[in-house]
Amino acid sequence: MKGIRDWVFGQLLSKSLASTGPLSGSGSFFSEEPVNEESDDPAHMAQLESSSPTSDTSCSSNCNQETGSPQSLEQVAADSYQPNHEVEVKKADSLTKIEDLRINFFRLLLRFGRSHDNLLVAKVLHRLHLAAAIRAGESNLKRVKADGARTVAAEQEASGTPELNFSLRILVLGKTGVGKSATINSVFDQPKAPTDAFRPATEHIKEVVGSINGVKVTFIDTPGFLPSSTSNLRRNRKIMLSVRRFIRKSPPDIVLFFERLDLINMGYCDFPLLKLMTEVFGNAVWFNTILVMTHGSSTPEGPTGYPISYESYVTQCTGLMQHYINQAVSDSKLENPVVLVENNPHCKKNLMGESVLPNGQVWKSHFLLFCICTKVLGDANTLLEFEGGIELGPLITPRVPSLPHLLSSFLKHRSTPCPSESEPEVDEILLSDADEEDDYDQLPPIRIMTKSQFEKLTKSLKKDYLDELDYRETLYLKKQLKDESRRRRERKLSGEENFGEDSNSDPQQASPEAVLLPDMAVPPSFDSDCTIHRYRCLVTSDQWLVRPVLDPQGWDHDVGFDGVNMETAIEIRKNVHASITGQMSKDKQDFSIQSECAAAYADPRGRTYSVGLDVQSSGKGTIYTVHSNTKLKNLKQNVTECGVSLTSFGNKYYVGTKLEDTMLVGKQLKFVVNAGQMRCSEQVAYGGSLEATLRGGDYPVRDDRISLSMSALSFKKEMVLGGGFQSEFRPVRGMRMAVNANLNSQNMGQVNIKISSSEHIEIALVSVFSIFKAILHKKMTENKSREVLEMG
Repeated sequence: MKGIRDWVFGQLLSKSLASTGPLSGSGSFFSEEPVNEESDDPAHMAQLESSSPTSDTSCSSNCNQETGSPQSLEQVAADSYQPNHEVEVKKADSLTKIEDLRINFFRLLLRFGRSHDNLLVAKVLHRLHLAAAIRAGESNLKRVKADGARTVAAEQEASGTPELNFSLRILVLGKTGVGKSATINSVFDQPKAPTDAFRPATEHIKEVVGSINGVKVTFIDTPGFLPSSTSNLRRNRKIMLSVRRFIRKSPPDIVLFFERLDLINMGYCDFPLLKLMTEVFGNAVWFNTILVMTHGSSTPEGPTGYPISYESYVTQCTGLMQHYINQAVSDSKLENPVVLVENNPHCKKNLMGESVLPNGQVWKSHFLLFCICTKVLGDANTLLEFEGGIELGPLITPRVPSLPHLLSSFLKHRSTPCPSESEPEVDEILLSDADEEDDYDQLPPIRIMTKSQFEKLTKSLKKDYLDELDYRETLYLKKQLKDESRRRRERKLSGEENFGEDSNSDPQQASPEAVLLPDMAVPPSFDSDCTIHRYRCLVTSDQWLVRPVLDPQGWDHDVGFDGVNMETAIEIRKNVHASITGQMSKDKQDFSIQSECAAAYADPRGRTYSVGLDVQSSGKGTIYTVHSNTKLKNLKQNVTECGVSLTSFGNKYYVGTKLEDTMLVGKQLKFVVNAGQMRCSEQVAYGGSLEATLRGGDYPVRDDRISLSMSALSFKKEMVLGGGFQSEFRPVRGMRMAVNANLNSQNMGQVNIKISSSEHIEIALVSVFSIFKAILHKKMTENKSREVLEMG
């Protein structure tokens, strides 16, 4: 039981030391590495294993197997006591080391003149106390006292014995010219690293060693990276690999990533550099990284000409940097602590001669406190056998798709590529309406009024006139659908299939000329002087449709588009159809492709067999999915469909199966129920849904409907229930409204309302509220900035 209790306590402490809760107002100290429930990452498994203390050894494993003779009770008792005694000795030794670490931390606070009431110091002391309490257990709980360590630290610091055994080893990374070497000189208060304002001063990796208040501090100064570009990619990678080799011999305690505060804006374009660092050093490098913002006293002017609030500007810049780091690591929960630095000798100083930032903070002492706290928590992780140091491998691994997401996508209904195969219920509805009296050809003629004539009518006559037009339009559309359905039935009965637009056309007849599509709407700033041969798209007689994909914010402004979209639907032979849809995009760094290929065979007896291949880019990997469906019409009002799928991503394979049944009740009510599973290795996700749809009386001409759905998803012994509501209708003539809402058992959901109209432009007044709110928020921000400026 002790082994199990120690393992549980170890897990709790691991989460406590790696908590995402911020230790200061600027961000968290150690952010917990995201736990991927789908991941089988060996590094993650090793972390769990390293967190587990050695469990008790059973006496049966200590039996004498060599002689085979029975052991005495005394010998068995001694053998069973020895492992427990070793565990207790190891626990006491860990307690002693943690106590020494707390004493050293109190001595550091005394040397650097930091108060115990500081929020950052209080949180570190709390975590050290929690670590000691968990490691001590119930028997040694009285030994965990903070006052005792504080008293001993004061006595040792007063006498100077024993000598303080504490040092800092800091790795410095960042672009060239951001102030890495200048910050090192400012921390030591003397020029130890060369600086140059016009060219890179650090050409090789070197260690800068010094002492601050009796504490040995070693900076690993590295050559600066060049701005992100294709030409600089190779040089930056070479620098990072050399740094990686250098720190393998002696890993650093802390990593500092430098960036200039005054150069960060919404057009920040160094995300490729952050991505490259993640690829070379691994994701774990960011979990022990402190963001250092140089030129920390810079405050630009706002749009009105007044300086904006310093705190809001810093928050905006650090938030933007954190956003790009989260994208590089693919973890939105990561929060890195931020330290502001100002190396300008003309920076504002306090009475003690220390450089002070505009918010009144002494940056140097704050910088050193962050480094000390990081090192202390790292040493605590080492003593408790947790992984808290700088990890340099393996390289970044792509995100693995989750089983629930794959299962939800697989359960969605897929349409077959057969153009002649309409929904079965549509043909049934049209056949049942064939004998009704609402025949369009039997209607009397109607006079179409001009706009001026229509305006002269009374309100009731206008309504009657528009209702008559809607009625005639509905009958006309229904007549076209009936004719199309009749032609399909005749072709099936006669066995003749039309392979072109006109089956009697001469095969030697020349194909029609290409049709020029309208020009693409390209922003004027991206237009060239001569647009005759640009942004053109043609539709020819062949069955391929190729179009450019416009991206106004793309990297290639001269061309104006960054991708190509291709679509085709062909008939291979009788009752065999195929469709291909794909889109390829390319920017300076990444190439992405998305395509869906499917082929289907429609059996004249009512069965449909289909097979397809989907390809989708995911980061630097590609997801391949092969799926097959079989649709059986076992009853007149019932259609059953079963399907299988195989998804491949990296070295993982996902196998899914599903069963779906559709039942019609009358012309308007439709029930769809499905169930399926998705399996990968030893993990399985189960899911299913039930949907009821009530369609309008003019279906399939008017697609008015109301749907209610319920779903269930089970994964890792956790069940999530959900419900949804969908509706699409015409509230008034000339307007279309769609309402979607859903909610699950985890209290997560959304509501979406969409209104479209070509006549009622008054619905655009809804946007007035949003515009007014944005203007009011802007005014309030400007007023606060003015007040801060007047007070300061």
